[in-house]
Amino acid sequence: MADRVTADPVGSGREAEQPTGIGAPAIAAAFAAASAAGRAALMPYMMGGFPDHETSLAVADAYADGGADLVELGVPYSDPLADGPVIHAAGTTALNAGATFDSVLEICARLAERVAVVAMTYANMAIARGPEKFAAALADAGASGVIVPDLPPEEGGELAAALRGAGLALVPLIAPTTPPERRARIAREAEGFIYVVSDTRTTGERDELPAHLEELVKGTRAEASVPVAVGFGIGTPEQAATVGRVADGVIIGSRLVRAVGEDGPEAAREFLAETLSALAR
Repeated sequence: MADRVTADPVGSGREAEQPTGIGAPAIAAAFAAASAAGRAALMPYMMGGFPDHETSLAVADAYADGGADLVELGVPYSDPLADGPVIHAAGTTALNAGATFDSVLEICARLAERVAVVAMTYANMAIARGPEKFAAALADAGASGVIVPDLPPEEGGELAAALRGAGLALVPLIAPTTPPERRARIAREAEGFIYVVSDTRTTGERDELPAHLEELVKGTRAEASVPVAVGFGIGTPEQAATVGRVADGVIIGSRLVRAVGEDGPEAAREFLAETLSALAR
């Protein structure tokens, strides 16, 4: 993959537009700090409440102390369409251990004292609470943004407005199957950052990165005024470094969730340290 462009704070290769709201500047600052250090931002994913609340708090500390620039915080949900088997199982375990939206907000608040937090949830959870109450709860917990993978942009107006009013960014997703015209529109309107899904499968570790990924990321970055981060399928420090040469951020999920499940928070901290070292090379 081509070398990253670090000519501006968010790594887009051109003058960046000033973000608005509360969450967008916090996200922009996290990407800018990583770019100033000459590397892509590292954004680990954690499942809130997995394997239980106390251990999840320890995972949050491990991420914040282990060099995460931002954290994607999953809210466990019974029907997670975007999640592969590892994250799906972690969500089920968390729910069985008593995890709730409110208990995950406690983890968010703990993380947000040290790193920008982007919550990952599903549309029904927002609808059930009402967009304004949902947005206010996340903002009160210190979140900077939200990812809602089952909410098409065309249907997200009410929630997007509520989040914007609370100072949070609604982070859009772009996939390999996103048509060019739609990708351009999403990129133009994006808040916080753009989440590029590396392939069309659910989350999970992959042996190889998709051949089309560099082209997809480059095309998205050329159309966006916010950072572009890549997730799905990144499972080794070497893969993270490869993605980090072309993207502004690297999102790692299943590999870290598996590490927590098998060996605890310290294993996740060690993996983050190895990944950070690879990104810096």
